[in-house]
Amino acid sequence: MELKELKALVKLITDTDITEFNMENQEESIHIKRGPDKEIIQVAAPSVAVAPAPVAVNSTAAPTAAVEAAAPEMDDRYETVPSPMVGTIYHKPSPEADPFVAVGDIVEVGQTLCLVEAMKLFNEIEADFKCKIIEIVKADAAPAEFGETLFIVERL
Repeated sequence: MELKELKALVKLITDTDITEFNMENQEESIHIKRGPDKEIIQVAAPSVAVAPAPVAVNSTAAPTAAVEAAAPEMDDRYETVPSPMVGTIYHKPSPEADPFVAVGDIVEVGQTLCLVEAMKLFNEIEADFKCKIIEIVKADAAPAEFGETLFIVERL
């Protein structure tokens, strides 16, 4: 199977609810599995009573303003490019290379925006439509969750 075909297969599986895929023929065998192997059990730690800290009268105004400044309102003409999987985001094909895209770049359909590395497999995240990069939300080598915004773009 060609690398491009394998990437398309992985993308198809990650875009659906399929958790396990097997394919065998005379030449090769492919097994893809998503999700944890073991059951995860979470146990809450015992709670400890802590006396509340004294609060100044105007202390709530500053944090609210800081949160609003950190999360600017999304303009209606902008769209987000979410992470299709959990992994580490890379904006360059190698440490010494130039980034795939920069703020202000016009991106064509199918052009690589970044890489998401999950379990030693690098997945190219490509543009689904022609757009302009408005903001790069996640830093290079930063972790990302499924559905988390990677880029803010303007559709062209």
